[in-house]
Amino acid sequence: MAAIKVLLVEDELRLAEYVKKGLEESGFAVDVAYDGQVGRSMALSNIYDLMVFDVNLPKISGIDLTKKLRGEQIKTPIMILTAMGTTQDKLLGFDSGADDYLVKPFDFLELIARLNALYRRSHESAELKRNLQVADLVLDLNEKNARRDGQLIPLTSKEFMLLEFFIRNNGKVVSRTEIAEKVWNLNFDTGTNTIDVYVNFLRKKIDQNFPIKLIYTVVGRGYMLKG
Repeated sequence: MAAIKVLLVEDELRLAEYVKKGLEESGFAVDVAYDGQVGRSMALSNIYDLMVFDVNLPKISGIDLTKKLRGEQIKTPIMILTAMGTTQDKLLGFDSGADDYLVKPFDFLELIARLNALYRRSHESAELKRNLQVADLVLDLNEKNARRDGQLIPLTSKEFMLLEFFIRNNGKVVSRTEIAEKVWNLNFDTGTNTIDVYVNFLRKKIDQNFPIKLIYTVVGRGYMLKG
C-alpha cells in the first residue's frame, strides 16, 4: 500500500522537523513548506492525500491559504494545527474550509489518529459516493453541495459534514457527543458551544426559508433531522 502523502506547512523549523519525522516513522510521506506562499505552490503543483497548516505563517496565513486552495477547487482534506484554540479561532478555521482543527500542544498519537480518520473519510468506497435525500433536501456527495426544492444552498466544509451526518441518521436523535466524535473527530471539547453554533448555522440555511422544517432540537438529548 502506498504511503499517505502529506503536505505540512509550518514555519517553526524544530516543530516542522519533529512532525515530519514522527509522521514518516508512522508510514506517511511528508513534504514541508515553511511559508504559505511556497505551501500554496506545492499544493497546486503536487497531489497530496492530506494537508496540515499552521495558522501564523509568513506571506500567506494558514486560514487564507485554506481559503485560496478551496477557491481553486483543491478538495484535499486540510487540518489546521495551531496554538490558537478559542471557539472563535476554531470557527474561523472551519469556515475557511478546513476539515479538522488540532490545538498545540498536542498528543502525537491523536494527530496520527485524526489524520488517518481524515484519510479514510476522503477515500470512502465508491458506493457511498452518491446523492443522499431527505424530503426535498438533496446532498450530492460527489459535488459536495446541497439543494432544497432545487435551490442550491452554499455550505462550508464543516456544515456539509454535519448535514451529511444528520441525513445518514435521519429520524434518529444524535447527541452532542456523537456529533463531536463523528464530525469533529477524537477528543473534541464538548464544553464549547461550537456544535450548537454550527447547528444554528445549518438550520438557518436549510430551514429558514422553507415552510417545512427538517432540523429539530430535542431538549436534553441533542438534535434530530427528520423528513
